[in-house]
Amino acid sequence: MRPEPAQVDSERLDPRGPEALVRLVPLFAALEPALLDAMVARIHWMTLPGGTTLFEAGEEPDALYFVASGSLGAFVMTGSGHRRSIGRIAAGETVGEMALISGKKRSATVIALRDTELGRLSREAFEQLMLSHPAGLLRLTQLMVQRLESSQQQTRGSRAVPRTIAIVPNSLADGATEFASVLVRELQKIGRTELVWNRRGADQTSDWFHALEREHEVVIYVCDVEPSTWTKLCLRQADAVLLLARADAAPSDWCALNVQTERAMIAQRMELVLLHTRKIVRGAAARWLNIKPKLAHHHVRTIHDVARLARFITGNAVGLVLSGGGARGFAHLGVLKALRESGTQIDAIGGTSIGAVIAAGFACEWDFDELVARVRRSFVDTNPLNDYTLPLVALASGRKVSGLLRREFGDVAIEDLALPFFCVSTNLSSGQLAVHRRGELWRWLRASVAIPGVLPPVVHNGELFVDGATINNLPVDIMRDTGVGKIIGVDVAADRTFTTDCEDSDAPPLWRVMRWFRGRKHRINILQILWRAGMVNSAANTAARRELSDLLLQPPLEQIDMLNWRAFDRAIEAGYAYAAARLALAPISASVPVSNAAAVL
Repeated sequence: MRPEPAQVDSERLDPRGPEALVRLVPLFAALEPALLDAMVARIHWMTLPGGTTLFEAGEEPDALYFVASGSLGAFVMTGSGHRRSIGRIAAGETVGEMALISGKKRSATVIALRDTELGRLSREAFEQLMLSHPAGLLRLTQLMVQRLESSQQQTRGSRAVPRTIAIVPNSLADGATEFASVLVRELQKIGRTELVWNRRGADQTSDWFHALEREHEVVIYVCDVEPSTWTKLCLRQADAVLLLARADAAPSDWCALNVQTERAMIAQRMELVLLHTRKIVRGAAARWLNIKPKLAHHHVRTIHDVARLARFITGNAVGLVLSGGGARGFAHLGVLKALRESGTQIDAIGGTSIGAVIAAGFACEWDFDELVARVRRSFVDTNPLNDYTLPLVALASGRKVSGLLRREFGDVAIEDLALPFFCVSTNLSSGQLAVHRRGELWRWLRASVAIPGVLPPVVHNGELFVDGATINNLPVDIMRDTGVGKIIGVDVAADRTFTTDCEDSDAPPLWRVMRWFRGRKHRINILQILWRAGMVNSAANTAARRELSDLLLQPPLEQIDMLNWRAFDRAIEAGYAYAAARLALAPISASVPVSNAAAVL
């Protein structure tokens, strides 16, 4: 049998009384006052300890619940018999109302992810209220439908902003309290933030913790290194966990996490924070990620890195996505210049093809002049595609492009970049998009620019990888999965890429070729055809990906051929002029609030 939730005095939850709690729930806010008053009188208040099940999938609906503080998780069973998380219910949100109205059995199991205070309106009370207030029932049903439609339209990859964060040190040498103090100072620039550690919170009651979390947008808990009672309490309270470690230390697992064994079914947001002394320790991220694979990770060297981490935690980070487009991609440099001058802080970056190359330079923290000089050296001072070979696999051998990328990026690993970065390629073996967040930077950039038929594919573990633009030329959807607050998408391949004023496509006799040269006819060539053919597959999906951008930049580049490397300066200027004008009219900032009407409960 499940443990019975403890009863709670509603006056203790909010000194303004239970009416204040109910009226702040968005689902109830638009209801008529008489219905709200009657609802308040019938709500029962309770506390559900972290890890406790509220109801199971398949049960008959017995009540509607809303979260006053804490959070719940919704889970379904997979075919293999494991629980899979399908969502979180945060403070101010309701759960169970759809089953209550439809009369159908519960479709998911709901578990308290941490100690949670709930309001419960029984089915009997709900039905009595609706019979006595039919207009209220209609309005409530409309609100539920609107909320359902809104959730279905919600962009993939968006994540709830955590209001409680546990910092778990790997060792005493990590200086967790000192790091947490700096993080709190940065978070306080965004919203009210409080820091709690063992000596301050170990002897407090649950009422004290709930009151603290209601009074602040974010509460930071610093765990002990060992699996103590305090650590267990912190992890039970946390919406998210930051695993802290010294980058230059010998990697080892976080022993404090051993207290979570009884809650192994709960998928908690967990990220890795690596502390560096002055510069990033090469290879450190790979070593630590081998212990905790698939975690997002953050490098922290200075206060600026802590500020970026604070923006990521609160959903205020800004991500930039750069498309492919050949020589038109040089316009990305102008866009970066305009973004810098506007004061826009870029916290994560990614791209496809030429956009991936320029994004990688930005992630390496090259300043604008260095970035321009390196791109000019590799793509303008030399033609990267003129090492022609017997076209058994491709027109060019690819050695020149590989050499240029290795010269500029060396042996840097993606996971060692200061800024979160990804690039994409197309896995020809599986027919799927490949997203690269780890591994040799130059190698995966080489894959991302491997235009089918123009450059040979990159072979890795027996699989073949080619240009990411073949499937996804504007991977805004991949950036959205990282949970950033706002995304700027830059699409330089939006215009028609090439046309011809020749009437036939058959190979002409030599004398006609000479006439075309004298008359300056614009005849297409094999490189253009292969390049464009490789991008056609992704063109149909690009419009949908553009919609995922909070700010979409499409510089006018129709006069620049995708293979005209000599248009370098013109493309930069076009990108700069366009972006500067757009940003002056519509500056972007990731103003995702830490709290909202629901979260102040």
